[in-house]
Amino acid sequence: MSEEDEFELEPIEILELPLDAWHRDKGARMVEFAGYHMPIQYEGIMAEHIWTRENAGLFDVSHMGQLMLTGEGAAEALEAMVPGDISALKEGKMRYSLLLGEDGGILDDMMITAVPMGLYVVVNGAVKWDDMGYLREHLPDEITINHMDDRALLALQGPKAVDALVRVVPGVDALYFMEAGSFFWGPKTDPEPLWISRSGYTGEDGFEISVPAAHAKALADQICAQPEVKPIGLGARDSLRLEAGLPLYGHDMNPDIDPVEASAAFAVSKRRRAEGGFFGSDRILNGLANGPARKLVGLSVEGKMPVREGAPVFAGDTQVGVITSGGFGPSVGAPIAMGYIDAGHNATGSMLEAEVRGKRVSVTVSSLPFIPHHYHRKGAQT
Repeated sequence: MSEEDEFELEPIEILELPLDAWHRDKGARMVEFAGYHMPIQYEGIMAEHIWTRENAGLFDVSHMGQLMLTGEGAAEALEAMVPGDISALKEGKMRYSLLLGEDGGILDDMMITAVPMGLYVVVNGAVKWDDMGYLREHLPDEITINHMDDRALLALQGPKAVDALVRVVPGVDALYFMEAGSFFWGPKTDPEPLWISRSGYTGEDGFEISVPAAHAKALADQICAQPEVKPIGLGARDSLRLEAGLPLYGHDMNPDIDPVEASAAFAVSKRRRAEGGFFGSDRILNGLANGPARKLVGLSVEGKMPVREGAPVFAGDTQVGVITSGGFGPSVGAPIAMGYIDAGHNATGSMLEAEVRGKRVSVTVSSLPFIPHHYHRKGAQT
């Protein structure tokens, strides 16, 4: 055996989602993402983006990890690793939170919902195995972690999402933003239970639907049969979330960054600020009190040239930051970006320059989101 053969790596298997054939039948261009074949686009990123903003788009997000934490004291135990007030969550209510390393760095962002069995937690697909191992390591043995890998996850997003989904699953219109519940779908003689939340990753009103993988195709077919709905790929999902100022884990957040730096201080609940006691609480509470040395901000880009992840940002000859997400914002009609900018240069309106292919491009620190959120909040005027 030669030295080359000895160190040859086995190819990593790319997995298929339950709807893999469904995407291909609809003409999707498939790419590898988070270890899965996933649809990046169907008819085109720009058209799919605009369709979602104006109508409703169906996204397959089954690569994400759906976990169920059960056992007495699960919420209190999880609070050692997240900065949110999880034990106060009432059944059917959701909270966005952050999984923290022991030093307060962000290992993942997640959605946590109080359900009759315990806590339903949705984590990012690219790090779900790491998350499960970390939770198992730090949660007490009496807390059970069930990876619900027999379920698919669909997201229906856009201003007409409720009109379409209520025909398929009656009653979902009763949910408000960040609420969830169990609904029945299918024939009355043999209905299928779905877990549906009013939430999403586009800045628009919408729903996320957990369905047994065996029934995902039938549900996707029925939703896409509604005149408001088209299937939408990962490309438009990224431009939609960027316009909405929503971070992508592994790009805008990572283990070196804490919640205050990530402009996610809202995820540190009032009780936890007062009590501390979570991983990295000293670092995070100090950042809240004194301000972070760098901060995630929005950046408007002058001209038509997009600035991409990794581009350095300068104030004069001094580098003061780096781009973490960037691209064209179809609804904004211009290139936009997010990035980490040092204190003293990250106030809204600050004029800086990004370096793209050796050329300087003018950028201006912008408030987030780039376009308003349209969530269906309780008490909000419609």
